Amino acid sequence: MAKSSYGNDEKPSKKRGRPKKVKAPEPEPAPAPAPDPAPAPAQEKVKKSAGKLTDKQREDLKKHMEKMKKGGMGVSEMKSHRMKLMSRMRKGMSADAAHKDVMKK
Repeated sequence: MAKSSYGNDEKPSKKRGRPKKVKAPEPEPAPAPAPDPAPAPAQEKVKKSAGKLTDKQREDLKKHMEKMKKGGMGVSEMKSHRMKLMSRMRKGMSADAAHKDVMKK
């Protein structure tokens, strides 16, 4: 057999697709800096949980929704109204303030 232009007698592989990437060895992580002393408790900010309502907020929302039900609000309208109130109450608004904010739009 005659030598091909490939440099040997074998034909190149007919595999298709992306060539496999060769992973470089991971560099060693830099040493962690020395921990700073903890700030005084007076400097720390207390972050409110944005995920859940408190028991008082739940009770207020429940009472408000009962008023809306007696007022003649429909089922899908009540669900929408409740979701809007809950999102505002998680941010710290009261049920009445949240209702006024929703209704002004």
